[in-house]
Amino acid sequence: MWCIGALTEEYRQRMYDLLDLYARPFRPKEPVVCLDEKSKQLLKNSRPSLPVQPNSPAKQDYEYVRAGTCNLFVAVEPKGGRRTVMVTDRRAMTDFVAFVQYLLNHVYATARHIHLVMDNLNTHFRKSFEQVLGVKKAKALLRRVIFHYTPKHASWLNMAEIEIGILDRQCLDRRLPDQAALITEVNAWQLRRNIEKRGIEWKFTRQDADTKMSRHYVS
Repeated sequence: MWCIGALTEEYRQRMYDLLDLYARPFRPKEPVVCLDEKSKQLLKNSRPSLPVQPNSPAKQDYEYVRAGTCNLFVAVEPKGGRRTVMVTDRRAMTDFVAFVQYLLNHVYATARHIHLVMDNLNTHFRKSFEQVLGVKKAKALLRRVIFHYTPKHASWLNMAEIEIGILDRQCLDRRLPDQAALITEVNAWQLRRNIEKRGIEWKFTRQDADTKMSRHYVS
């Protein structure tokens, strides 16, 4: 269950902005892209596993060896049925900027504008691009980007959370020994979902928010 913060005027305006954005018809030249990160613990088997046999699944020992952590950047275009996942050593400011650069210069190079939905992590703001690239290059890179931020304590409004949950269940919910194995599995997963154009159908509207939450609004 999500923990919802105080429903202040700022909270409501950010919530309304996102709900109105999600209610728009699909516009290929103005995609809505939701972005978030996830940390992944890498685990190696302490003993060789027993392979699959007829009528018998593979078996592994309950003991494992920790092999460090890495980060996954996940961007999903809910109505376009496209997602982009990048595995990095860390989720530092430079990694975040590099991921957004990749989205803008390769995945959405022909888009007129990109509506980028994110939470309030300190690296998710324009100043990060200015610090990494310089003011002039950051301005040129972000000229097509329209930023949208979830209210504080409201990551449930970022559909990247939904996609990360699916990624967890379908791909990451097992031991992966190293970053190379993780990249291979994640690339196969996102390729399949992109070919199938798996989208996200968002049904919670501004009217639903007022009906369910208005008695808690802070004036």
